[in-house]
Amino acid sequence: MNWKKVVSVLLAGTMMFSLAACGDSGSGGSGGNGGGGTQGGEETGGGSGEKLVVWTLSKDLVDIGNRYKEKTGIEVETVVIEPDQYPTKVQTALLAGETEPDIIVGEPQMLEDFYDSGFFANLDEFGAQDYADQIVDYVWKVGQDSEGVQRAISYQITPAGMYYRRDIAQEVFGTEDPEEIGKLFADYDTVLETAKTLKSKGYRIFASDAEMNYFSGDSAWVVDNTLNVSQGRLDYMDLCVELYQQDLTAYASQWATPWYQAMAGEVPILSAETQWGTDDMNIWDEESFNEATAGMETTQVFAFGLPSWGVLTMRDNVKDTAGKWGVCAGPAYGFGGGTYIGISSNSKRKDAAWEFVKFCTLDEDTANWWIEFSEGDTVSLIPVLEAHKDDENEIYGGQKLYSFWMEQAEGIDYSKVTRYDKLIGDAWGEAISAIKAKEKTKEEAISEFYDKVQATYPDLTINR
Repeated sequence: MNWKKVVSVLLAGTMMFSLAACGDSGSGGSGGNGGGGTQGGEETGGGSGEKLVVWTLSKDLVDIGNRYKEKTGIEVETVVIEPDQYPTKVQTALLAGETEPDIIVGEPQMLEDFYDSGFFANLDEFGAQDYADQIVDYVWKVGQDSEGVQRAISYQITPAGMYYRRDIAQEVFGTEDPEEIGKLFADYDTVLETAKTLKSKGYRIFASDAEMNYFSGDSAWVVDNTLNVSQGRLDYMDLCVELYQQDLTAYASQWATPWYQAMAGEVPILSAETQWGTDDMNIWDEESFNEATAGMETTQVFAFGLPSWGVLTMRDNVKDTAGKWGVCAGPAYGFGGGTYIGISSNSKRKDAAWEFVKFCTLDEDTANWWIEFSEGDTVSLIPVLEAHKDDENEIYGGQKLYSFWMEQAEGIDYSKVTRYDKLIGDAWGEAISAIKAKEKTKEEAISEFYDKVQATYPDLTINR
């Protein structure tokens, strides 16, 4: 194994909180953290005799593992690990020579280091390339290492879109058509104008000021070993600052109680000072939040920016606004998360593990079952996507969502994704927060951002 890369995996593990592993299934709870991980540590479902051991970040594989046992009789013991703990646990087990788990997974931002560290077995040795034309192109490429060897495959695609309220769109803009509403999110300047129009009508464009995050990666953070701060990144920074300072959102924090409440309708309008809660208001506890905000001025929120697994998050939180939503394109092609499944290089049951990987990702019956069971997740298997492309989703105004997500997936350029994205992106987010709160000037915050990147990745060239 590559020990230099192992250090990189450890660093990512200690600093990472994943927001988008995938969409939790119909039995997996609220889908409330963007679909990744669990709320309660580890969850296992095991047995005796012949079995496979799966380590994952997502409850999806609990359900798929149960399905696999039903179909094959083979026991699947699934251990769901919190995202911030996952890289270190995988590394510790594999470096110690543990032969279990048999199946490991990864999200896009951690895969490159996992590949280089030798954690994933070579799937081409099992004939993976025979299926190359069966999986959506960008997903297939994510599963390849730097040499083009297939190491992992995902059962889902996760392109991003704007989820918007059709009723508010009709009232304020005179149309609810997805193509027309998409024009309101065409670029960051237009998004700002849309936000001002909505506020003038008593609404807020977003619950939080981070809803454009999935669309902000229109260029790679690192190009030819050089930090690349594109104009698009700067424009995104300016948008976040303006949304915040001009009071154009409900000041809800993503994944907190008010953010979810905004999906269902009325939500209290917080402030820059209270958005993270107070001594009397816990934004992470619904009962406490409701008591503390009783009687406050409220608003309704127009849109959320989420990947395709957002249909599951919305499903579990929209309540009385069910049936009032549509989905349109954002200002750029983006995606978030995805659970990529592979075989542990230490497994002693690699042939059996490959059968499980195929069942999860390459089996049409499984993909059709998963669409129904998950109530809307978007699979990566092309024949099944094609078969469902004309399905009309009545909850989203009769939209053909699978066709929409397929179109968005075609625009994803995975070459823009690098191993540096999580830590550099977090540092950029910290710079934005400092500017919008007026703790630092734009110049000061960007200078500090450069310092952090240089300290974290001293081998990178940084042109200030």
